[in-house]
Amino acid sequence: MSDDVQPGHVRIRLDLSYDGTQFHGWAKQAGGKRTVQGEIEDALRTVTRSGETTYELTVAGRTDAGVHARGQVAHVDLPGELWAEQGEKLLKRLAGRLSKDVRVWSLREAPAGFNARFSAIWRRYAYRVTDHPGGVDPLLRNHVLWHDWPLDVDAMNEAAGRLLGEHDFAAYCKRREGATTIRTLQELSLRRGTDGIITATVRADAFCHNMVRSLIGALLFVGDGHRGPEWPGKVLAAGVRDSAVHVVRPHGLTLEEVGYPAAHGRAARNKEARNKRSLPGCGGC
Repeated sequence: MSDDVQPGHVRIRLDLSYDGTQFHGWAKQAGGKRTVQGEIEDALRTVTRSGETTYELTVAGRTDAGVHARGQVAHVDLPGELWAEQGEKLLKRLAGRLSKDVRVWSLREAPAGFNARFSAIWRRYAYRVTDHPGGVDPLLRNHVLWHDWPLDVDAMNEAAGRLLGEHDFAAYCKRREGATTIRTLQELSLRRGTDGIITATVRADAFCHNMVRSLIGALLFVGDGHRGPEWPGKVLAAGVRDSAVHVVRPHGLTLEEVGYPAAHGRAARNKEARNKRSLPGCGGC
């Protein structure tokens, strides 16, 4: 996946959002399953009158089935002539073609060296949960998890603070062959709003599969008193999956924002993001 654009093409950045309830995740899948990538690529092919040509999207972070996005970022390389001729019209055309549960908010020429995935320096997610004894507001049922035990937010924040920094998050990730589970967790904090909904803010340079939902599952066990605040840190240090860590349901999770470096740091970030990381003293493990 090159940061260079083919001659005669231009790289376009897309900022978009979607309600993941009816999608089988971001990435295209065989068998005709509805995905965000497939929906946008189909719409793009139609509005540009490109026939059988598919312009493939590269995304900042793939989301699983049922996960939402408010601040997702992707890029696509389009022929320069097509962009010059149709660029100003594409946004409105996409709005008319896409289903109402996915929106593209902006289309603009990306700066040199931009890669939606590898240029990103952080992704910020929010997970929303309520412990109201009556359940979830019906209008929010697809975006807020109901936890039927009272939650102590202070205890959850105490536990969260012990997980910050660069670690091997193998205990909180679904392993994938050849992929590292070393990540830098930059922020993990929880706040109860005036409506009683608890919002967990989770920001890291990148996430491995199921990492956010597993972290929230561990913190909920602390919040409802089943484990002490030290327990999530002990699980992290053990480095193996703990059967007590539940992967919470996806509908409470939303990708809120993706951060990118200034122009002078873009090439270095692209190279760094492609390197397989190891912890100091790990010897490449």
